[in-house]
Amino acid sequence: MTPEKVLEMARTKGVRVVDIRFLDFPGVWQHFTVPLCELEPSVFEDGFGFDGSSIRGWQPIHASDMLVIPDPATAKIDPFFEVPTLVLIGNVVDPTTREPYSRDPRYIGRKAEAYLKSTGIGDTAYFGPEAEFFIFDDIRFKSGVNESFYAIDSISGIWNSGRDEGPNLGYKPRHKEGYFPVPPTDKFQDLRTEMMLTLESLGIDVECQHHEVATAGQAEIDMRFKPLVQMGDNLMWFKYVLKNVACRHNRTVTFMPKPLYGDNGTGMHVHVSIWKEGKPMFAGDKYAGVSQDALYAIGGILKHCPALCAFTNPTTNSYKRLVPGYEAPVNLAYSSRNRSASIRIPMYSSSPKAKRIEFRTPDPSCNGYLAFSAILMAVIDGIENRIDPGEPLDKNIYNLPPEELSRIPTAPGSLEEALKALAADHEFLLKGDVFTQDVIDKWIEYKTANEVDPVKLRPHPHEFFLYFDI
Repeated sequence: MTPEKVLEMARTKGVRVVDIRFLDFPGVWQHFTVPLCELEPSVFEDGFGFDGSSIRGWQPIHASDMLVIPDPATAKIDPFFEVPTLVLIGNVVDPTTREPYSRDPRYIGRKAEAYLKSTGIGDTAYFGPEAEFFIFDDIRFKSGVNESFYAIDSISGIWNSGRDEGPNLGYKPRHKEGYFPVPPTDKFQDLRTEMMLTLESLGIDVECQHHEVATAGQAEIDMRFKPLVQMGDNLMWFKYVLKNVACRHNRTVTFMPKPLYGDNGTGMHVHVSIWKEGKPMFAGDKYAGVSQDALYAIGGILKHCPALCAFTNPTTNSYKRLVPGYEAPVNLAYSSRNRSASIRIPMYSSSPKAKRIEFRTPDPSCNGYLAFSAILMAVIDGIENRIDPGEPLDKNIYNLPPEELSRIPTAPGSLEEALKALAADHEFLLKGDVFTQDVIDKWIEYKTANEVDPVKLRPHPHEFFLYFDI
């Protein structure tokens, strides 16, 4: 869409204000709003100024001025605001040099796409994330000097099977039995459909929606695969739409990987394929119908997975889900159909166009642009260096004898471990200047200072249960 067509769209839709959006470093949308009269063709080159020092992980106070330049291709009408509002996602640049800002996650995604083309391996990388989430009725939490707690409630939570609800009608999914009961056990069919249709109204293609495995309203809505940056944009809209539809019904949505103890966590399996001149480069005659390049791509992800986790599983809570011995895909192996492997080759279709690899370790707490870019760089590194993924593992990993299981490498056990892995293994990310050393260093510094250390320093409520009477 051109700037002229954006202005025409605004007139046709009766737009009165324009919302400019961009992403902070960890991965949360930021925005400010201007009247429609400010949306002149020149702003698509000149941009809007804002204070970069107030954005997490960005500029110091003495170099705070930044510009955000709207991307006309991202124009959409917001489905929630009372006043007709045009939304434009922007690219962040330095106001003095006019150079793209190295810590802008969307810019990193754009560079990853450009680097893929420069290698000759392919011209398009498609990503299809399966982002799971929870729908809750109430969430309270506090973290202070002398107290710490969280309390979650859900009409669908099995823990409420004995609650006086005047009357309690039952039909609450038991732990690990939420996949796929019909209503009345599934209480969120209409809510998820509203989320799905709202996404479709924004031009975001959706494949399906359903209840997920856990109790208390765990759910999944699957978007159709798109190129890297477009899928990064779509994932931001996805989180925005789901949260706001839930709020409209006095409910709340979280993408935390592990909000409930003793039940399934929330993952985001990421489907990846590379195409060149309209042809799928991952289709072939090797194992499970994939190409040799696809196997090398798997080798790249498996080799770099500990470092990738710093971006694909970027919270301390992520590693409450990634625990060995449970269902989470922590074992670095690949297989067709076997969902206990960290990489799976889906076998739903024999069509070459459907051939892809599914990286099952990530979770939806990630910054999509950074996670997808890092995965693509590992894929490219695997193909360029012909990294052998080894033999597939077509067994149930969790039934293997201990001596055999001990030979399978695993994902990091904590965010701190993942950040250390990133510090030791990031040369593959620096190729093509996709990730810069400054981005790597700042990510490690920010995550350590703002998440790892604060969690390490605080007593855990369960420690009082374990140790108070010592």
